[in-house]
Amino acid sequence: MTTISLRPPRHRVQPRVVAWWTLRALCGTALAAATPLAAWFFWESSRTWTGPVAVAVLALGLLYAAVTPSWRYAVHRWETTDEAVFVSAGWFVRDWRIAPISRIQTVDTSRGPIEQLLGIATLVVTTASASGAVHVRGLAPDVARASAEQLAEITRRTPGDAT
Repeated sequence: MTTISLRPPRHRVQPRVVAWWTLRALCGTALAAATPLAAWFFWESSRTWTGPVAVAVLALGLLYAAVTPSWRYAVHRWETTDEAVFVSAGWFVRDWRIAPISRIQTVDTSRGPIEQLLGIATLVVTTASASGAVHVRGLAPDVARASAEQLAEITRRTPGDAT
């Protein structure tokens, strides 16, 4: 039986994922600021407090969008081997996961509209784990596809089932 130890994964995600994370942060900021701005616009007696709330939400959201995508890029790593899928993610709370090959149930790739526009993809490795699937976001589409095919082949050849 092969022993799998927790170690830093080798590969970085694509730099284009910073733009995706920035767009998501800006959309979240816009949605969060929409409520106090709508109240300010439609409810005149609320203008004394909804204006400052909207400004604070926008300021914090813009700070978040300016800082966290680059920070997340600096810490996100991934790797697949014949024994496991290794992923390290998180910009504030670090999440290190190992998915042994014998626990893999499905391997997929996904590309939403913005991901397609930016030329990135997500590798989704579903395992028999209470923690859910392992997501490797920000890969080049051909790398995600090749990794999915490689993992499917390795999983097919792996005897036993640790589920």
